[in-house]
Amino acid sequence: MKARRKARTVALQALYELDCTRHPLEIVLGHRLEETALEPDLAAFARQMVIGVRGLAAALDQQIARNAPEWPLEQMALIDRNILRMAIWEFAVDGGTPIKVAINEAVELAKLFGSDSAPRFVNGVLGALAARESELAQSLLAAQRTTISLELSKKKSADDADSHR
Repeated sequence: MKARRKARTVALQALYELDCTRHPLEIVLGHRLEETALEPDLAAFARQMVIGVRGLAAALDQQIARNAPEWPLEQMALIDRNILRMAIWEFAVDGGTPIKVAINEAVELAKLFGSDSAPRFVNGVLGALAARESELAQSLLAAQRTTISLELSKKKSADDADSHR
């Protein structure tokens, strides 16, 4: 298995576990990274992907729902949804992977972990999104800025509360 695909596999396994359980992200990610030997840069890539996808899950899901209306999110296989989330995050938010590579890698993950129809489904949804790549990137980056602002605001409120005690 190619090195980056191995890192994507670790990220997918972590995201799947996080969707199925209430385990803390850092513990799940730590266990997955312990189980699979990755070079430090690939471990960082997997970690960044998991944190990035989790942070934008709602915005990513909106884009998936918009482009797969015949498959309501709650009926979509968790593995397929996470493969889609990862690919969209990779080409539209992270931007470090060419869109064709991100789609191909997603299809390969769907072949490994999804049902027989998953590769075709993943390719179709991502193909529709690829046609709107710049619009998609703008939408997700705006969602990311909003998420960061909310997190900073919560942290400031917590810090203010602590300083008044």
